[in-house]
Amino acid sequence: MTARRSRPAHRAAQADAFDRIGGRYDEAFPYKGGQIASAEWILRKLRPGARVLDVGCGTGLPTARQLADAGCEVTGIDISPVMLALAAANVPEADIRRLDVVDIDDTLGRFDAIVAYFSLSMLRRDEIMVTLLRLHELLVPGGWLAVGMVEMDIDDAPVRVLDTWLRMTGYARYALRAVVEEAGFSVREQMDLAYVPATEDESLEMQLFFNCRRNTF
Repeated sequence: MTARRSRPAHRAAQADAFDRIGGRYDEAFPYKGGQIASAEWILRKLRPGARVLDVGCGTGLPTARQLADAGCEVTGIDISPVMLALAAANVPEADIRRLDVVDIDDTLGRFDAIVAYFSLSMLRRDEIMVTLLRLHELLVPGGWLAVGMVEMDIDDAPVRVLDTWLRMTGYARYALRAVVEEAGFSVREQMDLAYVPATEDESLEMQLFFNCRRNTF
């Protein structure tokens, strides 16, 4: 049985993997219609100048750029220095920070909306619930959350992406919805999108998008 990595070791390995694929990521995954549509749905709920947190902002494209172009005050966080450098270049007006979402706290302030497209997939399942609860705390009452994940029933399993091994987590769609709702969010819209990456070595996947509102307890 393989020993479970500590959180720092897990984070370092994931960051290193994304450092290696960062320069090729947008070329390999150019079709982000579901992600763009989800963010557009969130934007329709927000006032001009709204504070939005992009969790796992990657290269900043398309989401941080889309949010900034709509007049939002954008904070982007990621663990990969290469991805962060690309995001800073692509969205210079955003506040781009190297930060693990597992370690997030209220020093960032409160947000009107939070988007997490495929970044939660880089966590273990026990970390995902804890993280969703923390994101709930960071949202203003009635704030909005968008989550995107690939549908797959795995927990911290090795997955090959662009010739690089990542550890990924996923859920069946009904299970992901249950996790999001248990964390204190009401799902207002769900989109399921069949997706084929541009590279020949990547296979068809089903992407799940949940647009949610923060419940008040």
